[in-house]
Amino acid sequence: MRIDTLPHHDPMTPPEQARIGLLALATDLCSEADLRCMLPDTVGLYSNRVRHENPMSLEALRRVADDLPRAGRDLLPGLDLDVVVYGCTSGTIALGEAETLALIARSRPCRYQTTPVTASLAALAHLGAKRVSILTPYVASVNRALGEYYASRGLEVLNVSGLDMDDDYAMTALDPDTLMDAGVAAMADEADALFISCTALRASRAVERLEAKLGRPVVTSNQAIAWHALHLTGQGAGAVAPGRLFRTLAQGAS
Repeated sequence: MRIDTLPHHDPMTPPEQARIGLLALATDLCSEADLRCMLPDTVGLYSNRVRHENPMSLEALRRVADDLPRAGRDLLPGLDLDVVVYGCTSGTIALGEAETLALIARSRPCRYQTTPVTASLAALAHLGAKRVSILTPYVASVNRALGEYYASRGLEVLNVSGLDMDDDYAMTALDPDTLMDAGVAAMADEADALFISCTALRASRAVERLEAKLGRPVVTSNQAIAWHALHLTGQGAGAVAPGRLFRTLAQGAS
């Protein structure tokens, strides 16, 4: 048997202008596919899973911190990442936003860290929203913690409307028409914007219709983290990037 070594060209630099790492919950069926639609082909998306089991509760979400360092270390070891995202809104609330960002930075050093909470707050500020309605799939205890935190960050939270769910798989099963109806019902007349929380929801698919119906901006968790990662790295949006938020990104890049 002859063993040959064949000549080849030197490897080319990958055609990626930025690399984004996603630390998603083990039970998240939605965020990877959702983000991939909103990111351009020139931005790489790489994910790893963090241990988590249904049912969802603040206590269960706090336990995610035990596995997050392992998941971060195992995310493309040896390669540079531009942004690492912890892909859980309620999980960020449970751990604390500052604590979550610090944990990401220790677990997987990179240029930037973000979370759905960090990104949505930046997105709402970018859109000039000061009074908000919030729609979630969560139970009341999670909604209370989420509403109190967003209010502590300077927003006037008019209402938090929840669907009383604690199963990520069931959350992803909700169709965009259901989320459209829930968004209309949750939106207060005096609100500047609607925030739809949870990376497990397919809410980005309802954004355009909701904005047309409500006449005001709508921000979702996955939409916000995609926008924030692109904003941080100076990249444009992908082919399916919905809402006023991404149109402002396109205007800024032009």
